[in-house]
Amino acid sequence: MKSLSLILLALFTAVSCTTQKKQHITADFETVQDSTSILFSVEGLSQPEAVRYDESQNVYFISNFNGGGNDLDSNGFITKVDAEGNVIEMQFMTGTDEYPFHAPRGMYIEKGSLWVADVTGVHVFDTKTGAQQKFIDFTSFQPGFLNDVSGDGSGSIYVTDTGKPIVYKIENDSPSVFLDSLPVYPNGITFSLLKNEFVLAPWRGDTTFYSFRITKEVEEHYTFQGGNFDGLEFDEGMLLVASQVDQSIRVHDGSSNKILIHTIGRPADIGIDRTNKIIAVPYIALNRVDFWGYSRN
Repeated sequence: MKSLSLILLALFTAVSCTTQKKQHITADFETVQDSTSILFSVEGLSQPEAVRYDESQNVYFISNFNGGGNDLDSNGFITKVDAEGNVIEMQFMTGTDEYPFHAPRGMYIEKGSLWVADVTGVHVFDTKTGAQQKFIDFTSFQPGFLNDVSGDGSGSIYVTDTGKPIVYKIENDSPSVFLDSLPVYPNGITFSLLKNEFVLAPWRGDTTFYSFRITKEVEEHYTFQGGNFDGLEFDEGMLLVASQVDQSIRVHDGSSNKILIHTIGRPADIGIDRTNKIIAVPYIALNRVDFWGYSRN
């Protein structure tokens, strides 16, 4: 049962959360955008770390730390937002008494389930009802900082550990170390349909991105300018990346990278609506998510 403080927080936040909207602007990859090009924003969140777009419902899920980023405080939650930035339910997913949310981070959707990285493991929720379906416990690995989640549609899930140079694999609800002794500490992870490989965004001072296949072959992928990279997403062969060092969203076309957006703060784990060409950028420190439009041409 939720505590009185959490219920009051939900009521307060629902009232204080606002959506600011502007005229729709769709900029191509040749145009550098800034705050004047924001389509709309969702404010009044509580340390939003990641955004995931659910195409089947045309909604966004936003994970909120709502406390220390690695504390076992049972305060975390996920917000459900419609395609125009209106909050449908502030605390749509909250975990259970047995397996509470602490500081939810990266998310991945597969077959109606939302997989969410947390301090001690990975939660799995029903995307329509918000009910927790299961929890995958990682405590036996003594994780440093479980961060982002991805998959290739086969049923296996991959999880990064930014506190260690490790990628874990969940298969049949059982976790294991898939890659260790990586040349970088991985933050974000995403899957490339075109190349059938996963790509890792490096944390700390590294600027080289690495890719891997299910055969465990690890290769250098791209080198980006910027640093302290977080979320990353592919669209039409272009790789979009959040860079915290220079507060930007960068894009790589396969030969070079450049700034697509100058963000208003340090961007965390971005989400992308490929159908409507919208990038969602969360800022943990600003309690806010901004949405930009883009186009390849």
